[in-house]
Amino acid sequence: MSATLIYITTADRDEAERLGDALIAARLAACVNILPGMTSMFHWNGQVERATECVLIAKTRDDLVAALTDKVRDLHSYDCPCVVAVPIVAGNPAFLDWIAAETAPA
Repeated sequence: MSATLIYITTADRDEAERLGDALIAARLAACVNILPGMTSMFHWNGQVERATECVLIAKTRDDLVAALTDKVRDLHSYDCPCVVAVPIVAGNPAFLDWIAAETAPA
């Protein structure tokens, strides 16, 4: 089993919590971290924009990335939400085993 961190940006803490709850309930993520108060600067519709957002980091298995991404796209308020997978190449074996166990089918 290979584990992955999923980096997701959200409009606010409420959305991050709603998405996190859905990912945990569906066993698509073992856990999530919510980091409020991030400032984003980006191009959108031909203009440079600035927004305050939250970061949601989910821990999951590689084979669940597509399903997790689909769930986020279905529930997210943005037209084009940021959902980026970052492979975990090493770590505490017990923690990585916990991710596998918590994302296994119920």
